[in-house]
Amino acid sequence: MATKAMRVFNRSVKRLQRDSAATVRLNDGRDFSYLREEVAARLVDRLDYINRKFDKAIDIGSFTGHVYRALGENNICGIESLVQCDLSADMLRVGEQLSGGAAQQISTEYIVADEEEGLPFERGEFDAAFSSLNLHWCNNLPGVLTEINRCLRPDGVFVGAMLGGDTLKELRSSLLLAEQEREGGVSQHVSPFAHVGDIGQLMQSAGFAIPTIDTGIITIEYPDAFVLMEHLQGMGENNASITRRDHLGRDTLLAAAAVYQEMYGNDDGSVPATFQVIYMIGWSPDPSQPKADCRGSGKLSLKDIEGAKVARSDDVFEQDSSDKRTQEVLYTPTTLTEDK
Repeated sequence: MATKAMRVFNRSVKRLQRDSAATVRLNDGRDFSYLREEVAARLVDRLDYINRKFDKAIDIGSFTGHVYRALGENNICGIESLVQCDLSADMLRVGEQLSGGAAQQISTEYIVADEEEGLPFERGEFDAAFSSLNLHWCNNLPGVLTEINRCLRPDGVFVGAMLGGDTLKELRSSLLLAEQEREGGVSQHVSPFAHVGDIGQLMQSAGFAIPTIDTGIITIEYPDAFVLMEHLQGMGENNASITRRDHLGRDTLLAAAAVYQEMYGNDDGSVPATFQVIYMIGWSPDPSQPKADCRGSGKLSLKDIEGAKVARSDDVFEQDSSDKRTQEVLYTPTTLTEDK
């Protein structure tokens, strides 16, 4: 891709981490997909607001097929075929083994591809594109978004979700404080994440029309910080930044767990972990899409609009407070499937 970007993540390390997570799933049968399954379901739910039919779609960073299975449960847009892409062949292999059930009505194929190196598809090949909890590991996010746009037909839609800047803020601060106290310095242990305010501009720069951005917080409770770190590794979400330390001393880890418990721990002994998810929708440009009216063509004054908003403020508040999508969701990993 023509767009250049500073190298923040080691993509080879990330591929190895995903391979390792897939091996755990295959050999040990341990499933750490609860967060990805939840976010994929919320991502696909956003299709409820799109009154369109899309025949062919692509899932970029598909992992084990979370979007594929979510579409099988709520394929309101009538997607008939889905191409699943991931940089880890082992992840795709697990996804192929897990495929079935309601999702069988959607034909699928699996392709190993690194989106940072360019997607191996023709221009305008897809009606829709998805990416769930994958883009936050891209060094060249503007270039990847541009490449996704290239693969969409005119008036095609991109629906994505990525982790935002408040993700794992508790773990980040606990590790920093512990390392400062035990080793007299700090290093990066939690990968950097994009902020929601930057995503809209990035999508516009990539050529997407009518971008829509929203964000939500998912809080998951773990028995302690060590279980959290084990689950992050099982998800393939452990740190892959090029400046990461390969080893952290036992004393520092114990201190970090103690800081985490002291600063953020719940009364029952568990600790919360915050995951900020940024959702985005963008459209490949097409002349048929609605456009903003010319400046000065409005027929209402700002004073009239403000008066109408004040008159309806109570009604608006009631509607917003009842919208489950805007509320924090609290889960425990061991009971997530039952709670859903």
